[in-house]
Amino acid sequence: MPNIVAIIRYALCALFLLHAGSARGASESAIAASEWVDTEYASVRLISATDSVGDADIDHPLTLGLEFQLQEGWKIYWRSPGDAGYPPQPNWSTSSNIWSIDMRWPAPVRFSVLGFETLGYKHEVVFPLTVTPLQPGQAVQLGVQLDYLICSEVCVPESVSLSLDIPAGDGTPSTFVHLINKYTVQVPGDGKASGLTIDTLELVQQPDQNPQLLITASSLNGMTFDDPDVYLEGPLDDPGTLGFGKPLAQVDPSGTTATLQVELVGTKDTQGNAAALLDKEFTVTLIAGARSVERTIQVSPNTSPILSKRVTAQLSIVMILLFAFAGGLILNLMPCVLPVLSIKLLGVISHGGGQSKDVRISFIASAAGIVASFMLIAVALAALKASGIAIGWGIQFQQPIFLITMAVIITVFACNLWGWFEFSTPGAVAKIGTQTSGITGHFMTGMLATLLATPCSAPFLGTAVGFALSRGTPEIMGIFLVLGLGLAAPYLVVAAAPRLATMLPKPGNWMITLRRFLGLALAGTVLWLLSVLLVQLDTLITVLIGAGLTAAGASLYLWHRGALTGKQAMAVVMISWIGAIGLSHMPTDVSTDSASSAVDDLWQPFDLAAIDTHVANGKTVFVDVTAEWCVSCLVNKAFVLSRGTVLERLSSDAIIPMQADWTLPKDSITRYLTSFQRYGIPFNAVYGPGAPDGIVLPEILTPGAVLDALDAAQD
Repeated sequence: MPNIVAIIRYALCALFLLHAGSARGASESAIAASEWVDTEYASVRLISATDSVGDADIDHPLTLGLEFQLQEGWKIYWRSPGDAGYPPQPNWSTSSNIWSIDMRWPAPVRFSVLGFETLGYKHEVVFPLTVTPLQPGQAVQLGVQLDYLICSEVCVPESVSLSLDIPAGDGTPSTFVHLINKYTVQVPGDGKASGLTIDTLELVQQPDQNPQLLITASSLNGMTFDDPDVYLEGPLDDPGTLGFGKPLAQVDPSGTTATLQVELVGTKDTQGNAAALLDKEFTVTLIAGARSVERTIQVSPNTSPILSKRVTAQLSIVMILLFAFAGGLILNLMPCVLPVLSIKLLGVISHGGGQSKDVRISFIASAAGIVASFMLIAVALAALKASGIAIGWGIQFQQPIFLITMAVIITVFACNLWGWFEFSTPGAVAKIGTQTSGITGHFMTGMLATLLATPCSAPFLGTAVGFALSRGTPEIMGIFLVLGLGLAAPYLVVAAAPRLATMLPKPGNWMITLRRFLGLALAGTVLWLLSVLLVQLDTLITVLIGAGLTAAGASLYLWHRGALTGKQAMAVVMISWIGAIGLSHMPTDVSTDSASSAVDDLWQPFDLAAIDTHVANGKTVFVDVTAEWCVSCLVNKAFVLSRGTVLERLSSDAIIPMQADWTLPKDSITRYLTSFQRYGIPFNAVYGPGAPDGIVLPEILTPGAVLDALDAAQD
């Protein structure tokens, strides 16, 4: 019984203490906050970080907050609202014992609606207030008449009166100190805490374009940029004369440098008055995820050829998607895809005299394999970009493991074409190969076509990929989806009109000879992959990998002859693959510098810093970014750059040909490409007295295009 009494006593004490704490908290809250003033779409009040004045003075001011609670879908505006609206406007004239009140502005959110750009807040926001008492230690009374605009589909001006008395006392922290601090840390500062710096603000003017302001910023301490945005206010001596478009942001492959270009849309003659902005001061606020920085900086002229080249007309997303589809479609005709045409051709012929249903299913499966591969590539690129790793179109060909895996797969496909084996996937779902009625084989054919297509850069493809990789994950996923649909379009056409395949002659003995011939085309692809490995690895290692592939092919042949079982043959294939990957990790003397040493007598190694010097001396510089795995690059060199009048011009004393070898990863080349918003090769540019910023040539070169660019650069 006593134990029960004791338990009851302790419970009553705990309940009393809890009630006392709650009463104290409620009392404290009543002291440290004004009453809520409710309007139709928002509630507003004043809150204080302390329940009394304490020893607040000019060196240690009071911290308060102006708190808004907004209904769903409604917003209020930042101090610089953008194209419309006005910010909260407090009038503190009814306050007493106040020397000064400074209202601070947490980083806002951008709202883009029908081309209009506004900045503000939704849901909740607290504006930190720094209040300096006139007479330290004495009670402070705040009174404010607050006018603000709140908007959703319509905008409603509101006006409320708030008051809060803060008595004299020891300055004990209130329950609102954490809420106020939550928004205080969101106020953009000098960047020391956030690890951000705003480096330059430059004016760029180009013919027939509105002027642009170009902002460069850096992320320090190993942190990378997360979806950067920038808000501009100025010129500070003449505010309200300019408007600013939504910035086009680009982050370098390391993730630590961002460039943002903002179009000026002034209420005055922007083009005519732009030069007057030089040396004017602007307030620049940069937002990068949860981090921010603010700086007042003067406008300087843009002199960097790399940066000025970044300022290009912003294409609509619809146009980019059209470019993506056209680029994917043209990719079917590029030399990188030619080796897999044998599989496509055999797939069509095998349906001669067949059923329309079978044709439709098989070609839809191949199209699905293409689209799935593009989506996998998009996911991988988005993940690499988010982690701050350099990204680009076809960069997987810089990795020996990828090249080895592709060589093994294509070796198996070639042996299948030669009739050395036929085998089924687990569960006998489908046969793997090119002449199969199963969905899996056709799906794999589509995937192989995509993987072999990635080292090529077709017309329109570079623009679409460059746009995607300079943006966020949604743009990357959407554009790569359309790229895949473009490459898959011929398959979809056949699926829609199966008679294109069924009207062909029926398969017969003649197909055996055709299969063997097309298998040789795939064997040639394996030799090409080995030639790329030869640049990346030691000669001995490459020879051993080639021997392993030969052993894999021989094991499949012996299976065909009955000397080995299927399991034994596949074991040899797997051992060859794993052994080759192991060999690729062995120490090697090959480096990115030695890859560049392959430049022949005509070409000089790429040196970006030397281009300006050559141009200043009246020379023309032709830059060729290439790689051993880029078949389109080799075609450009063989059929355009290494023959005829083009070769004569490049060999003249007036022209400096520079070659950048991207066979192996090299950050300097990646940064150079991304400065032009390009993420793939071939890439060629011409610099000269008439084109100090560089003239970018199309991916597929013609003698006329090269000669015209050389002439224009020399003028």
